[in-house]
Amino acid sequence: MLILLPPSEGKTPATAGNAVDWTSLSFPELNTYRAKVLDGLGTVSAHEDALALLGVGASLRADVERNTRLHAEPAAPAHQVYSGVLYDALGYDSLTAAQKRKADESVMVISALWGAIRFGDSVPAYRLSMSTALPDVGRLASFWKPQLTAALAGVVDGELLVDCRSSTYAAAWAPPPQLTVAVNVFTEVDGVRKVVSHFAKHTRGELARHLLTRRGRAPRTPAQLRQAAAEKWTAELVEGTARKPHALNIILPN
Repeated sequence: MLILLPPSEGKTPATAGNAVDWTSLSFPELNTYRAKVLDGLGTVSAHEDALALLGVGASLRADVERNTRLHAEPAAPAHQVYSGVLYDALGYDSLTAAQKRKADESVMVISALWGAIRFGDSVPAYRLSMSTALPDVGRLASFWKPQLTAALAGVVDGELLVDCRSSTYAAAWAPPPQLTVAVNVFTEVDGVRKVVSHFAKHTRGELARHLLTRRGRAPRTPAQLRQAAAEKWTAELVEGTARKPHALNIILPN
């Protein structure tokens, strides 16, 4: 089982430590492409219109300035750098040692800068969205799609993929649909379902934590994933097709 997560918008910078060691990152075949994105990000972030080009507000100026020196910025494990609603709900720091090892093996973050990394990979905090276009790179979702398809083919073969990504990051890579389950979160009032944004992030984080901490074997099929989710929530499985992944719909109480 692999759990696919989006990065958090906000990130917690490391206060000390070594810079990123490119040779230690998972999926080293992506390093050439990572370097190209990093160079493009540095160029844009040094531009006088950097905030507008990156689609961020003035309150994030320090984050954008950090983008210009990422080669030298201290790096920390991804589970420390990524923060926010989903990652708070997952609660890596409160896992047991065995559960942390499972998370390091099972969680994969699809990133606008790094392409794909695992939880234990050490990276600096950065500010970049998958929807951004960079010089000599283009729109990042389109740039990463063929690279991730090639690099991750052997990694995901035969694995159940629990896809907790947002649509922005799902656009960067479409894994094989047969064993991929996209996680959706709804509330239901008088028979009418509504998609929830904040609570969707929180619930996806809770689902990831549940899958990492529950007793017994990890789910290996979409049906087993639904059964695992049903231990905590009202959950239904919508069967996929040859071209469309399955969907796990979690229904929250009103």
